[in-house]
Amino acid sequence: MLLILLLGFAPPLILLTLALVLYLTAIELREMQVHFLWWFWWLLLVFMTHFVGYLFLRAYAVYRRWNAARSG
Repeated sequence: MLLILLLGFAPPLILLTLALVLYLTAIELREMQVHFLWWFWWLLLVFMTHFVGYLFLRAYAVYRRWNAARSG
């Protein structure tokens, strides 16, 4: 969204990738089974920062799985 605001227009490819990363975020959050406030926070972050926010979510999910496997 920030990219769209900076450009002043929304190319179809950017809108398509934004929809794709929001969909992938929803799938990832469903697997993590987090509280609805976390859902809102992550979706808003991904919506505002586009693909970079999704990469942060993936890194967080990997870190969380790694800690879960390590603790037992």
